[in-house]
Amino acid sequence: MTFRRTALAQEMAQQLLRPSFLDTSLRSGLFLSGQRRVGKTTFLASDLIPALEECGAIVIYVDLWSQPQANPADLVHDAIRKSLDALQTPGSGVLQKLKRVTSIDAGAAGFKFGFKLADVGKEGGVSLAHAFTELIEQAQTDVVLIVDEVQQALGSADGDSMLHALKATCDAINTRPDTPGYFLFVGTGSHRARVQELSIKGNQAFNGAVTHDFPVLGRDFIEYVLQQVAPQLATKVPSIPVTEAAFKRMGSRPEELMKALSILRGLPPGADADEHLPTIAESLGAAAADVELQKIEALGPLAAAIFSRFCHIGGNVRGGFTADTLSEYSAQIGREITAQEVQSVIGMMTSANLLMRVSHGHYGVTDSFVEQAWMARLHTDGLLPE
Repeated sequence: MTFRRTALAQEMAQQLLRPSFLDTSLRSGLFLSGQRRVGKTTFLASDLIPALEECGAIVIYVDLWSQPQANPADLVHDAIRKSLDALQTPGSGVLQKLKRVTSIDAGAAGFKFGFKLADVGKEGGVSLAHAFTELIEQAQTDVVLIVDEVQQALGSADGDSMLHALKATCDAINTRPDTPGYFLFVGTGSHRARVQELSIKGNQAFNGAVTHDFPVLGRDFIEYVLQQVAPQLATKVPSIPVTEAAFKRMGSRPEELMKALSILRGLPPGADADEHLPTIAESLGAAAADVELQKIEALGPLAAAIFSRFCHIGGNVRGGFTADTLSEYSAQIGREITAQEVQSVIGMMTSANLLMRVSHGHYGVTDSFVEQAWMARLHTDGLLPE
């Protein structure tokens, strides 16, 4: 069974489709970032998309990790063309759904577009702005394009062009007086550094768009899971507070929680679940974090020193190119360290999703889960005071 986050989805749908004055900035683009395996895609498919459709919006979804070797721009354009094709197919399911929640009467005939679908997104063909404007004119409703793992579009000319075309679509449609609907773009991704880059870097199409951390699962999810597993665990059901703390220790990843509860089930009868679960969570959390910690170690001792400084200071940290900071790094490494070396290593750590650029010259640790694991390792190794 899937845990439903209906209230959160309905709230987000309202903010996107019926925004208050303070939420109108979402029409410039919304980016949600969060680590892998925390439930982003499940939430999109099971909760947010149905909530948007119940509000009358046409939703187009594409996952750029569905075909990792494919051109991201091709995946987006294909998803758009398939949705438009369904909308012009008489009696299609998407038309029937649209007819049910809106006043549009297109269920029988389908839409009639004044362009060839094969030309959408092609060089010299119909622009995305033109295609979506025509769609909104006929549908008389909002259109939401959701691109999952949107950071995959970075780094290629086709991806950059596609993102600029989507931003141009937002600007063209959403600034029209008396538009019958809006075009909303939602990008989600597991590489927080690159997702943030899409909205804060000056040369990016969506510079200035809204960026939020993906809301991880909370106590209501813990209560739901414990209720589901109670028959299997019998007397070994842990308390809600202990389970919630363990879940956070494992990075708020549902899969890790289920592993921990399965281990609990295998303990002898009479075992104290609240006593054993924290230890189990510590072990599983350390194993999950170890993959990320190995990335730091693989980048060398300077990367470890830089990451340790960012973790120790915490929050929004300047790049660390002052004479004092460079002297500190030099003492730790045993040779002179230059600002150029530090900048290069920070760039590699950003690409590895270990650090993220918060603003010009300022960086932060991407994942607090990894930060805590790194600090715990330093304490264990005696490199930090208790």
